[in-house]
Amino acid sequence: MDEKGFVFGQLDLKVLILVILRRLPEEVETDRLFRLCQEDGVVNYFDFSVCLDELRESGQVELDEDWCRITERGVRNADMLENSLPYSVRRLAEKTAESEAAAMARGDSILARHRVSDGVCVAELGLNDGVSDILRLSVLCADEKQAKKIEKTFRRHAEETYQKIMDILCE
Repeated sequence: MDEKGFVFGQLDLKVLILVILRRLPEEVETDRLFRLCQEDGVVNYFDFSVCLDELRESGQVELDEDWCRITERGVRNADMLENSLPYSVRRLAEKTAESEAAAMARGDSILARHRVSDGVCVAELGLNDGVSDILRLSVLCADEKQAKKIEKTFRRHAEETYQKIMDILCE
């Protein structure tokens, strides 16, 4: 492992992985976790893969296809070892995980999917405030290509779309 940043060895990288996973509210895609760990600028994919596999073998991380989550053992070890990381690395990991957790929470509040039945394609869109649906909309689409575009646009602009609909309805 290169020593350009503050993560100098495999133990540091393992602790960094656990610290980030510890602060996320749910499982995360392995590639996304790798990008979160790269914030220090020196983590390469080979070292990351080796460390993640060793954490899995030791029962600190569970891997399911391309997703990973921390185990109770991993949580205990992250709590004990996080202070061994340099302060700047730990703070950056905390900020990175906090930002990712907020993005995960936003993603959970948005519904954007489509279904095709008997040649009819319908995009289902929704926005939830954590308590109940505040918007639920079904849109008839010309084809799946249009439905996927609608889904993508809605995911990016769900709150603005809701506000525009409310503005129109409340005129």
